[in-house]
Amino acid sequence: MSINSKPSGSKWSRVWLYFAIAFSITWIIEIGLALYGISMQTASGSVMLSISVLGPATAAITLTYFMEDKEGIRDYWKRITDTKRISLRWYLIIFLLPAVLFGLSALLDILMGGKGLNFGAQIMQFSANPFYLIIIAVLAPTFEEFGWRGYALDKLQMRWSALASSLILGVLWALWHLPIFLIPGTYQYSLGVGSLAFWTYMISVIPLTFLFTWIFNNTYRSTLSAILFHITIDITAEAFSVTERAYTYFILLMILASIAIVMKWGAKTMKLIDEDDINQSHPH
Repeated sequence: MSINSKPSGSKWSRVWLYFAIAFSITWIIEIGLALYGISMQTASGSVMLSISVLGPATAAITLTYFMEDKEGIRDYWKRITDTKRISLRWYLIIFLLPAVLFGLSALLDILMGGKGLNFGAQIMQFSANPFYLIIIAVLAPTFEEFGWRGYALDKLQMRWSALASSLILGVLWALWHLPIFLIPGTYQYSLGVGSLAFWTYMISVIPLTFLFTWIFNNTYRSTLSAILFHITIDITAEAFSVTERAYTYFILLMILASIAIVMKWGAKTMKLIDEDDINQSHPH
């Protein structure tokens, strides 16, 4: 399946059904947790929140099996398990780019007279509820990417450019996070709805989506690359624990990186790999 191909019928439009299912599963559970005041620090809260993050994966897998042929199903799982789609250069980008961006943002904060980093700020939270780290750093990124890049981005790019697809997905991905801000015990809850930290968090998702698209499109539509990048981003964010001002710098750096990517790699695909190379190296 080619990036930006124009399939017959409305195959690309299945993405809207995907968003409806993914949002419904996650929001129903998380809004329920918020209404009943169930904290993430409780066992029931941890379990229910873990189930809620299955929304994107559940929607993607369900639609893949009900609406794709055997080749489509094989392609979906192949992109999750195939390590060869990711070259060494892109593995380095996946694992080092988050640290570089957070490091530069912290350095800018320090140069402006700030603290830059708060190493170990999350240790007490992790000690109180170790399962929280597993959910945030491993489970959530993995199951989210089964849907966001593994299904949604793939379908969006059948109809729109990489630039337009990233904007659409970025906005919807940010909105998907809204209910978690109302659940006691989560990091998002501590930010407070409507606060400056709330808005910087929501805004940051959009330029971050551009980085995901860039990596995804340059690794032969590898869902695995998105999973690894998402896990790396989350672990790095928790480990660095930058100040609020440094996080603002982090967003600005991602915006600049996104602009540079579009200018250098192009708004249509954000990739350097030729379509013929994809078809020859990884026939579908």
